[in-house]
Amino acid sequence: MTRRILLVDDELTILLTLKAILELNGYEVVTAASSAEAKLKLGVEAYNLVITDMKMEHERAGFDGVRFAKEQSYHPAVAILTARADFAKDWQEQGAAILLTKPTNTPELLECIEALLAGQTGRNLTSEEDLNCR
Repeated sequence: MTRRILLVDDELTILLTLKAILELNGYEVVTAASSAEAKLKLGVEAYNLVITDMKMEHERAGFDGVRFAKEQSYHPAVAILTARADFAKDWQEQGAAILLTKPTNTPELLECIEALLAGQTGRNLTSEEDLNCR
C-alpha cells in the first residue's frame, strides 16, 4: 500500500529535495508551494500525512494548513517542518503531531514519518518525546 504525503513549502529547493528523498523511500508525494495550495489539494484528495513549512504567505501560514488538514474526514497525520521554531511555539495546540526543525537529517526525518504513520494505525503518538523526534 502506497502512503501518500502532502509536502508543503514555499522554498522550491527544499520542496524538490524532500520530494526526491521521500519518493526514493517509497512514499507517494504531492507538493504544494503555499498553504492556500495545500488547502485546495487537501480538499480534493486524501493523504496519510501532511508535512508543512510554517512561514510561507505569512509567519504562521503553516497553521492554516494544519487546521484545514485536521478538519478532513480522512484524518491525516500532520507535522511542521520549519527553520524558525520560535514561530511555532504552540504547534501542539494547533494540532500538529510533531515539530521538526530545518535542517533535519534524512534518517531522523524518515524515522519520524514512520512513527507518525504507525500512529495512524493505532499507536498513540502525540508528542516529540513519544516519537523520539526533536
